[in-house]
Amino acid sequence: MKKNFQYILWDLDGTLSDPMVGICSAVQYALKHFGFEVDDIRTLTPFIGPPLQQSLKEFYHFTPEQIKEAHRVYNEYFIARGMFENVMYEGIDTLLEKLRQEGKHLYVATSKPEKLAKRILEHFGLASYFDFIGGDTDNLTRSAKSEVIRYVLSENKAINPAQAIMVGDRKFDIAGAKANGIPAVGVLYGYGNREEFVEANADYIVHDLKELENLLIKGVEP
Repeated sequence: MKKNFQYILWDLDGTLSDPMVGICSAVQYALKHFGFEVDDIRTLTPFIGPPLQQSLKEFYHFTPEQIKEAHRVYNEYFIARGMFENVMYEGIDTLLEKLRQEGKHLYVATSKPEKLAKRILEHFGLASYFDFIGGDTDNLTRSAKSEVIRYVLSENKAINPAQAIMVGDRKFDIAGAKANGIPAVGVLYGYGNREEFVEANADYIVHDLKELENLLIKGVEP
């Protein structure tokens, strides 16, 4: 049976854009503040996807007080430079345009603070494609992807879960969608991998934007 996805929720980092330089440089800057020297920012790519506080606790065992300070220092770099050290994936604007022409409704659901997500998408000329851009609060009370998706759904009552799908590049996107009763597709061009998508029970896994387009517009499973 052909799928009919009319309401498409998108992760930001690793799905719409490649934020590696900006995010990892900001993490490097914050860790240096605490005496941790990281020479190769590529080793910090596990920070792309989950909330920063979750990664700091998991990888560096930071206390709540250290996490609060690390967020402050991280933002010193990220707001001044990092948010613009971001590269939109080639062809993503074309795909978003096609989806809108097909009458699809597009939303962003990111663990990044909502104000920053809006600024990034406006800077790169993508904000106008979306009906709604949802993210974390300024004081980081809505960081989990399940909470962000729930917020987007609650703010957009027109979304029919039976015709909705979440697009993301990490297991957190899949789990967050499942928690809200909507299917999810994992994209392999981001920072996740097939193993984590399978373990998270992703409904679909695509290699590239072409396969994603076929799924979202034509209903063709990869």
